[in-house]
Amino acid sequence: MRETIINLETVNPIEFFGVNNGKLDILKKKFPLLKILSRGTQLKLSGAPEQVDGAKEKIDLIVQYLQRNGHMSENYYTQILGGDDAETIDNFVERNPNDILVFGPNGKTVRARTANQKRMVTSAEKNDIVFAIGPAGTGKTYTAVAMAVRALKNKGVKKIILTRPAVEAGENLGFLPGDLKEKIDPYLRPLYDALDDMIPADKLGYYMSTRTIEIAPLAYMRGRTLDNCFIILDEAQNATDLQIKMFLTRIGANAKAIITGDLTQVDLPKNQKSGLLKASRILNNVEGIGYIELDEEDVVRHKLVKAILRAYDKEHLREQEIEEQEMKVRKERRFDRERGQ
Repeated sequence: MRETIINLETVNPIEFFGVNNGKLDILKKKFPLLKILSRGTQLKLSGAPEQVDGAKEKIDLIVQYLQRNGHMSENYYTQILGGDDAETIDNFVERNPNDILVFGPNGKTVRARTANQKRMVTSAEKNDIVFAIGPAGTGKTYTAVAMAVRALKNKGVKKIILTRPAVEAGENLGFLPGDLKEKIDPYLRPLYDALDDMIPADKLGYYMSTRTIEIAPLAYMRGRTLDNCFIILDEAQNATDLQIKMFLTRIGANAKAIITGDLTQVDLPKNQKSGLLKASRILNNVEGIGYIELDEEDVVRHKLVKAILRAYDKEHLREQEIEEQEMKVRKERRFDRERGQ
């Protein structure tokens, strides 16, 4: 039996314990064999030595993160407690200042948070074109924009071009008032939001007015040659085969491109196929092109997003099974009719 007292005076107790001790309950569930008591700014651990040491190691990581950032979501809290591999631990411990992609307004640091996001950064450093495919909330677009802003600030490129297919996601925006830019901006809003996190408003306004940063629909890329640029094609699952090919062949000298998409959220009309799956398949082994697949473990939004994705994946599998069973029944009935004739 071992007892250890951990002092939490250097962090906000509410951030560590959570509202109504919600985060403390997560800690207790992770280490059910330990007796864990909170007293003010102290945490007392009692139990087997290996259990106490394991819990203390994770708690130290949480304290380090809170000292550095001031706030930690329950999602991150759970990730630290559940991650036993070195890559997961590296996501939360600032071992190398070079891990920071961008310093945003008010000193905010933007970095790759998960193992696959870090692989995405590494792949983009090695390759001129990278496909990053995964579900909503995995940080594909945000990480890509951070890399583009870093390249611009480091004078690695002269321009950033952010583009998306202008495809309606179930809503008809064509009758909204305003000029073409005002009609298209709703499709491109997530890109503006990411930039707002990374560049002060006055400087971003200057970059936009001088077209150092350009945000435009995918159709506007036709016929252009993009030299000395960092180009991001976002929501690429809504680009057709010809559009993806057109985009990839725009890339010029000293240019990098990241193509992000979620193959589970295709909003194209039923008679059109997404070109993203084909492009990632036929170009996967081409030298200079990287491919990163993110999954639900990379979700960095609200903790419920991960649960939502799992529920939809489960339902999708159930629907597939029902469809396959119905197809089997139809085949059997057709075979019986043919045999009866």
